[in-house]
Formats: sequence, C-alpha cells, structure tokens
Amino acid sequence: MPSIRNRLGRITCRQVLNIMVILGFMLNYMLRVNLTIAIVSMVIPSGNDTSDSNVHNASSECFERAIADNESSNSTISSVDRSPKLGEDIIQTRYPWNEYQVNLILGSFFWGYICTELPGGRLAEVVGPKRVFGYSMLLSSAITFLTPLSAIYGYDVVAVLRTVLGFLLGATWPAMQPMTARWIPPTERSKFVSNMMASSLGAALTMPMCGFLIASFGWESVFYVTGTIGIVWSIAWFLLVFDSPAQHPRISLEERRYIEDSIGTTSTTKRLPVPWKSILLSVRVWSIVITHSCNVFGYFTVVNQLPTYMKYILNFNIKQNGLLSSLPYLGKYIFAVTTSTVADYLFKTKRLSVTAIRKIFTSFAVFSPGLLMIIQANYGCDRVVSVSIFTIALTINGAVTAGYLGNSLDIAPNFSGTIFGIMNTLGSLGGFLSSYMVGSITYKNQSYQSWSTIFFILASIYSFGAITFLVFGTGQLQKWNNPEQAQNSNLPNVHKTPGKEESVPLKDKTVP
Repeated sequence: MPSIRNRLGRITCRQVLNIMVILGFMLNYMLRVNLTIAIVSMVIPSGNDTSDSNVHNASSECFERAIADNESSNSTISSVDRSPKLGEDIIQTRYPWNEYQVNLILGSFFWGYICTELPGGRLAEVVGPKRVFGYSMLLSSAITFLTPLSAIYGYDVVAVLRTVLGFLLGATWPAMQPMTARWIPPTERSKFVSNMMASSLGAALTMPMCGFLIASFGWESVFYVTGTIGIVWSIAWFLLVFDSPAQHPRISLEERRYIEDSIGTTSTTKRLPVPWKSILLSVRVWSIVITHSCNVFGYFTVVNQLPTYMKYILNFNIKQNGLLSSLPYLGKYIFAVTTSTVADYLFKTKRLSVTAIRKIFTSFAVFSPGLLMIIQANYGCDRVVSVSIFTIALTINGAVTAGYLGNSLDIAPNFSGTIFGIMNTLGSLGGFLSSYMVGSITYKNQSYQSWSTIFFILASIYSFGAITFLVFGTGQLQKWNNPEQAQNSNLPNVHKTPGKEESVPLKDKTVP
C-alpha cells in the first residue's frame, strides 16, 4: 500500500479512527467496571455483621492459608489486611447491602444492556455509527456522576441507574461493526476488531486507578474521574470521526481510493432491508451467537466477580485487589492484538482459509479458559495459582478477536451491526444470569466450596461454546448479504444503480 498522509498531519484518517476506537472502548469499560471495584468499598464487609458472621468463617481454609503466606513471605501478593476497612486510608460512607443486593446491582446493568443491542446495531446501519456510539458514550459519562448521589437513596436506586447506563452502552459494541465494514479493508479487520478489546485494557487501567482513588479520596471519586474522562473523549469523537471515507472532509484522495477499492462491493452504505428470515434461520449466524453467549457468560462472571473473590476468599486489600484484578485484562488486550495480527497475516498470504482461521482461534480462545476453570476449581485457594489462572485464562481469551468476534464481517458485512446486536443481546442476558448465579450460590456462603461450583459451571459453558463454533462456524460470505444484488443477478440486463453515498465522486484529482 502506498504511503498515505492526510492533509492535516502525518497520520491517516484510519489511524485516527483506530486511536479513537481504542480510547473509546477503554472508556466504555471504565464506565462499566468502575462499580465492580468501588462496590467493595461501598458496602459494609459481611464479617462485621454478626448475622452474617458465617460468611467470612466459611472461607477460613483460604483465609488461614493467606495468613500463613503473609507470615512466610514479604512479597506484595502475599500480604493480608486484617482490618475491617480493607486497608483504605480514609473513612468512607458504607452501606449495609448483602451479597444478593450487591449482585442485583451488578446484574442490573444487563437489564438495560440487552434492550439496545439489536436496535443499536440496526440504528448504526441506518443513521451512522458515529452518532450512535458518540451519543451513547456522552450520555453514559454524564449519568456516571449520579452514582454517589443515587447510593444515598438505596441499592435499588443504584440498580435503576445502572440499568440506564446499560441501556446507553448497549448500543456501542454493535455500532462499531458498520464502522468497520465501511472503513477497514478485509485484510485489516481482525486487527481493527482487536481494538474493541481495548475494553480489557480499560479494565486493566481502571482497576488499579480505582484502587488508588478509593484509598486516597474515597469511592465517590471513582465516578467523578471516569465520568469526566468520558465527556472529554466524546467531544473529541464528534470532531474527528466520520461514518465513511466519502463523508470525511479531510481524507486524502489516495486513502479514500485505497479503502473503497479494498472493500469493493461486499459492503454498502445503502439502507438495505434486513433479510430477517435468512439471518434467523442461518446456522452460521447462530453458531456465532451461541459461542459469543457462552464466552460472555464466562467473561462477565470474571469481570464482575474477580474483585469480590479476591476480597472474601483470597483476602486481598483494596489496593492489591485493584492491581491484581487488572492483570487479566492487560494480558487479554496484548494477546488480542497479537493474535489478530497473525490472523490478518494468514489471510493476506492465503496460508489458511478464513473459515480455518476463525475456527482455530475461536477453539483456542474459548476452550482454553474452560480447562483452566477446572484447575481453578481444584487449586484456586492458593493465591499465586488463582492470580496466575485468571491472568492466563483471560489473556488467551483475547484471541476471540481473531476468531468468532469478527466473523459477522466475514459472512455478512452489510448486516454485521444487526448480527452483532443479536449476539450481544443474548450474551448480555448471559451476563445478567452469571451475576444472579453467583449471588445465589454465594449468598451468606462466601466459601471456596461455593466458588468451586461456580468454576465448574464456567468450564462447562466455555467448552460448549467452543465446540459449537468448531462444528457449525464458517468464514464464507452469505448470499443474503446483499438481497438486491442477489435478486438482480437472476435478471438479464439489469442496471444496478449505486447507493446515494456510493455515487459521490472522488475529488477532482488523479492519484499519482
């Protein structure tokens, strides 16, 4: 590809888009997971409630081991905080919410999330992903400021606010699929999709940042800081990002022509009617949906519950909790970028078919965490083993960007937003069910035995998802991707008129 420079600087418009998407998904998860670490300090520890004293004692086998580790080692990972305030340096407002209520708050996010996944994907295909993604992030950042105030009025008010937050953020992930289809050449899509895994990088940064903010300024500061960052990013998004190369006022002729020639006719900005029957009856689509649902169930169980597990079972204090909880997400992002680069290379060099690439990376990314959860169920009482397993499991899981996560762009780029909306709708339901599952199993029973049951359930679900895609997945473009083209191809001498945006001419220049 020739060297491309946009007229205002040294980087291309696609590079600007990459940067903004990386930062956008980092912030997306900041707004989502800030509560998972903050709630540890928002709630009065169960051990301080005499009616629930059995909660802490139930995990004494791991607690005693943690104390022994602390006495035998000077390493940071082995230190134990015996104070009821979990090692925070300041006095903070706390609320008497039990495990069931806490998990109700964590799970409520998905009530709203599932409502806008499918509409969000279709809306992005119709009105453009820039507005859908941008306004969702802007409003989410604004309402994040209300969390400390809502907590005063009870856990149910916080749950309602989290539902609204989920409603807004639900549209963001499927909105990025149409953006990818319009801006990114097929041989670069795996790597671009890996930018969505910057959500894991956002979680990796949010966990230790929240730990520091809580210990230094109180848990309320977590929501004020992340909300402010989100608003600043949203302003930059509206100034720098556009729905397609044809709409970008600052793109060079070279870059626009390269993008449009690379994408060809597989993607269009025309408002095509959705072939609902073909989509809903497609085994290929459902293989993606089922695999994604299983993977998300496991992923969100870890995302939402890891700080709680480290608090009650491994007995880490808040600063250690934030730092150690971030390790799996950092590894996931690095691995996502690495495996996606490999997948794009295999695609460009035609070493493997698209179907083979998607199946190999999906099997590796989803089946491996399932096996590791079995190990966790048996040896997770050991601090070093637990941290290592969680880190390795989520690191490997980052390979889904080279696997099924971008598969909707392979089989139907024109309806990738709609398909991703279906994926995330059912996946989000799994996220809610995972919180309900953990809350039910650990209610007044924060023991290692209870968590072992959870890990065995995760192992089964991960394995089922991997097998489903291995058997039924494909990377072949489906005929119903362009209903009009498929219909016209059966008619003789039919003149195909380009869509409104496709008919916009290139600038009156020639490419040297």
